[in-house]
Amino acid sequence: MDRTGQCHCGSLRVITTGEPDRVYLCHCQACQRRTGTAFHFGAAFPKKQVQLDGERKIYERDADSGYRIRFHFCPNCGTTLYWEGDRNPAVCGVAVGAFDISAFTPPSDSIWEESMYPWLGLPPSAAHHRQGRPPMTNQT
Repeated sequence: MDRTGQCHCGSLRVITTGEPDRVYLCHCQACQRRTGTAFHFGAAFPKKQVQLDGERKIYERDADSGYRIRFHFCPNCGTTLYWEGDRNPAVCGVAVGAFDISAFTPPSDSIWEESMYPWLGLPPSAAHHRQGRPPMTNQT
């Protein structure tokens, strides 16, 4: 299945092919600051399944995991669509909110719940992690 998401102004697009490795929520304070809301909603894909189309800028920082992470965003409207990290260079993430509302399944897991807003309700099927997920092959 091909999916296309875009930034707020429409000048940067992300195109994914196939199914993601996982769909997740992140409640870490860095994601709260970056998104300006209570959590980040992302989907992890092998990089070979994702393509960016349009001009973008990159912001790089240390992740809570201790690895470096790079966020690709629209230089016009500021929307972050894509990220990649040194923890697993073959995997990238895309912002689920940039796609049609029916493009992805509910999240399979929720990470960094130690900084989750206490009023937030989550799907009962999601795996819950106080901090990051346990190490595995395809994780950003």
